[in-house]
Amino acid sequence: MWAIKPRPQHGATLAEFALSVLCFFTAMFFVLEVSRALYLWNTLQEATRRAAALAAVSDFSNAATMAKVRQAAVLRDSAGTLPLGMPVSDAHIRIDYLSLTRNPDNSLSMTPIPSASMPACPARARLNCIANPYGGSCIRFVRVRLCAPGADACGEVQYQPLSPLTGLSHMLPQATTIAKAESLGYQAGSSLCP
Repeated sequence: MWAIKPRPQHGATLAEFALSVLCFFTAMFFVLEVSRALYLWNTLQEATRRAAALAAVSDFSNAATMAKVRQAAVLRDSAGTLPLGMPVSDAHIRIDYLSLTRNPDNSLSMTPIPSASMPACPARARLNCIANPYGGSCIRFVRVRLCAPGADACGEVQYQPLSPLTGLSHMLPQATTIAKAESLGYQAGSSLCP
């Protein structure tokens, strides 16, 4: 009987290697994307915490100072995005000032101060709080949130994956930090604004 000799299977090794590499890189990109999502999840809360701490001691009436507060929150010295944090930028950091108002049932609630009722300077804010600590223009707290830029309401921000092949698509957590207002940029001896 004649024996049939098996042919060498050079192509099978190449096909197995290609499938293995495809599975390996898919898993690697998925792990990298999940790691980045966890990084963002934790960093966004830290960004709002940093902004609230800085805004509590910064002059709220100075636009350049407030821009620096937002930039420092996203770990930058100039306008731009959070490192490895696309799409989050300093434009996503929203700073609100809150008063502590007394409700009809004698309970207290934190109420956002509308821009028309904001004091003109830190010295005026201090005088407002001395005159009426529960008034609508006495800044008692600073609230910082992560919001979609441009909208009046604080909208959620969509996560942007580095690789669209991972299929991760979700909204970023709406990080919020509330801090007690401290000096708000007031310095002893500063002049009173109108």
